[in-house]
Amino acid sequence: MDRINLNTEQIQVQINQLPVRLRWQIARLGTIGKLGVGLFVVTGIFFLTAVLPQEGELQSLQDRAEVLQSKPQRADGKTELPSQKIGGDQALQLFYEFFPRIDSSPFWIRELVRVANKQGIEINSSDFRLSIDKGERLARYEMILPIKGRYPQVRAFIAEITEAVPTMAIVGMAIKRENVGSTQLEVRLEVNLYLDE
Repeated sequence: MDRINLNTEQIQVQINQLPVRLRWQIARLGTIGKLGVGLFVVTGIFFLTAVLPQEGELQSLQDRAEVLQSKPQRADGKTELPSQKIGGDQALQLFYEFFPRIDSSPFWIRELVRVANKQGIEINSSDFRLSIDKGERLARYEMILPIKGRYPQVRAFIAEITEAVPTMAIVGMAIKRENVGSTQLEVRLEVNLYLDE
């Protein structure tokens, strides 16, 4: 029992002397030694906060690179799609399935309005006309959109609607500005939305 008390007392003394010994060791290092220890600590912190979290992302990028390298390349450098033989009727069916149904046109118009509001574009009275050619399966929803906004807003609006509505095509555009100093543009945008009957 006395031996256990003696050991705990020795441990307690060593713990109490630890700060003194640490200060003595730091004083022995000198300026260059302290700088080296500081750089070592900063390097450890940088490794833990910057390098370690990026290892997962690096691994996923390496996996993706391996997958892309394993795909055959065409002569122009683009990745070749897997060769699947589909018949003419099946290919045509896949083509038409890309286009939304004709009864979904209100959704796509609301999408145009949503993008315009998001970009701060003002849409004035629009003109809409549904055009269905005989013998054709696709219907064309022709829209004339008179819009107003600054150039960056108009450009962002056009970029975003072509992304948000993939079956839409811009077929014409007229841009007008009141005078040279005006930042507002008046744009007459002619758009066709293609829909499947």
